Amino acid sequence: MSSEFLQLAEKVSQLAQLAQRLREENAELRRKVKGLSEDNATLNNRVDEAYRRVSAVLAQLPVAEEEAAPANEEAA
Repeated sequence: MSSEFLQLAEKVSQLAQLAQRLREENAELRRKVKGLSEDNATLNNRVDEAYRRVSAVLAQLPVAEEEAAPANEEAA
């Protein structure tokens, strides 16, 4: 009976150690997810800003149809 109790106590101890390691790992993973989420938000903001800047530059370019029209008339 004493042997069974010691085995059970050892298994409970191992289970408690495993649970503690898993809690620590979970906390570390949560920290990593938070950091990566912040990085992702920063990068999304940079992409949005780049899109706005490229759109502004494109809006200032002349329309291609105006340049193509005289070339079509010369060919006729």
